[in-house]
Amino acid sequence: MATFRIPPVLRPLTDEQVEVEAAGDTLAAAFESLFASYPDLRSRVIGDDGELRRFVNVYVDDEDVRTLDGLATALEPKASIIVLPAMAGGSR
Repeated sequence: MATFRIPPVLRPLTDEQVEVEAAGDTLAAAFESLFASYPDLRSRVIGDDGELRRFVNVYVDDEDVRTLDGLATALEPKASIIVLPAMAGGSR
């Protein structure tokens, strides 16, 4: 199983879990497994077009999936997946 590392901003949607395991041989399949357990997470990660939202960065074993095969990226059984939503802000 792959392990998703969940950032603090998304942890309320995963019952405050820091890491969550999910089955799947591709990133898309692992996300579907993750969303089956935490359905509210889907809209924060995947857009209406079925692709990763522009402001969400995902890394599989430290490689940006946008430089790999996106959601079709193949996963090794012990893959580590990091989900990082972009943060915005500035000083007032």
